[in-house]
Amino acid sequence: MELQVLERKDDKLKIEIKEESHTFLNILREKCWQAGALQATYMLEHPYLTQPKIVVYGKNPKKILLEAAKKVAEEAEAFEKEFKREAKK
Repeated sequence: MELQVLERKDDKLKIEIKEESHTFLNILREKCWQAGALQATYMLEHPYLTQPKIVVYGKNPKKILLEAAKKVAEEAEAFEKEFKREAKK
């Protein structure tokens, strides 16, 4: 995964996330909302010609996005642990 910051302001952060899909961006957007974003959205203008972007608005969008990423990772780890447990049955 490769990231590029496109816009950084006190209340807005716009990042391009290369080679990701609606699935990951939608989860990340939802976690940004849960982390206190005033607004969080993502866009994929064209699936073959552009890279997806996420835009987060809030009091501290960098902190919001970091917290959201942490929540995504924690849920993925919990799923992996539970799946391994169930797969042993």
